[in-house]
Amino acid sequence: MNPDLTLLHPYPFEKLNKLKQEVNPATHLEHIALSIGEPKHPAPHFVVESLIAHTHLMSSYPTTKGIATLRETICNWLQKRFNLNNPLNPEKHVLPVNGTREALFAFAQCVVDRTATQPLVLMPNPFYQIYEGAAILAGAQPVYMNCTADNNFLPDLDSVSESEWNNCQLIYICSPGNPTGAVMPTGYLQKLIKLSLQYDFIIASDECYSEIYFDEQNPPAGLLSAAAEMGIHDYKNCVVFHSLSKRSNLPGLRSGFVAGDADIIKKFLVYRTYHGCAMPPATQSASITAWKDESHVVENRNKYRHKFDAVLEILSTTLNPQRPDAGFYLWAKTPINDTDFAQQLFARQNITVLPGQYLSRLAGNQNPGANYIRMALVAPLDECQDAAHRINQFMNTL
Repeated sequence: MNPDLTLLHPYPFEKLNKLKQEVNPATHLEHIALSIGEPKHPAPHFVVESLIAHTHLMSSYPTTKGIATLRETICNWLQKRFNLNNPLNPEKHVLPVNGTREALFAFAQCVVDRTATQPLVLMPNPFYQIYEGAAILAGAQPVYMNCTADNNFLPDLDSVSESEWNNCQLIYICSPGNPTGAVMPTGYLQKLIKLSLQYDFIIASDECYSEIYFDEQNPPAGLLSAAAEMGIHDYKNCVVFHSLSKRSNLPGLRSGFVAGDADIIKKFLVYRTYHGCAMPPATQSASITAWKDESHVVENRNKYRHKFDAVLEILSTTLNPQRPDAGFYLWAKTPINDTDFAQQLFARQNITVLPGQYLSRLAGNQNPGANYIRMALVAPLDECQDAAHRINQFMNTL
């Protein structure tokens, strides 16, 4: 067995299940799950129809690189969404992937040189645990950059030492962030790009929440647009990860893409050819349909906007979470220990939330997720409102 498997941490939801098993829920109340970031809005009907219409393609093997039309569609979407003046080359700059989760994991296995002296992979803290697992199984050591209210929930680049930058091979970033919803400004991204060029490491930018935001006139910036504004049109060291899961309510389609530095994409294609992760042809056809349409994405944002408005108003006098920059999570500070809060809320109100410390690691003598909870506003509006009222009732008992 790979000895690095023993270094992996239990997944957050394993810890949450054990925490819940210690108490009995309030079964007279309907259970409401705010713990998992799984979109619950209906899948766009026209994408489903496209998927069904292309099931005859199952008789053919797909290529790892994907069909040209899909790659062209993705490039067109990226250029329009992020105002990229320099056209992307569908042959060199993009690859379809089966959701960002598998790609984010596979990427570290491809780009990390485990024979180097002390290879490091940097990541935000709290974080999506795939980053950590990918780093460990690639033979690298994770380095955690704390995201706190003091630094606007952005990874503290200034906390990284000179020796850590020198040994850094890869950095994972997430904008909008999971779980905090913080968006990295263009200036922040450009500072990171300069560091990557100075110390020669790769930036893997997880942007799967980029299309869920509140101000239609100010969509979140992206790593590629930040590079382009610096005149870095080959996107050196920059790779972005996007998905249809959150944008289009299609988590079961398992469809996304990676794009950026052509030299890195070329090597990643070689890796993926052996990895055996080609996207099914019918999925590719349905994905083209989804990436070409924006109206359903605007409608999706409106639904989340209504939920945030309603829930924030209800909780304003008790838990009082702050509206995130983007995404569909509320990152709320708890008046008691976050695990106690989550356990008691489940026992008394039959609501499941995720303790923040389960998403974080101890770094710099602190766990930045401690005494926070993550709430995913993915349930229907009435359920989210019901949950907020029940949380208020629970808060009044503390």
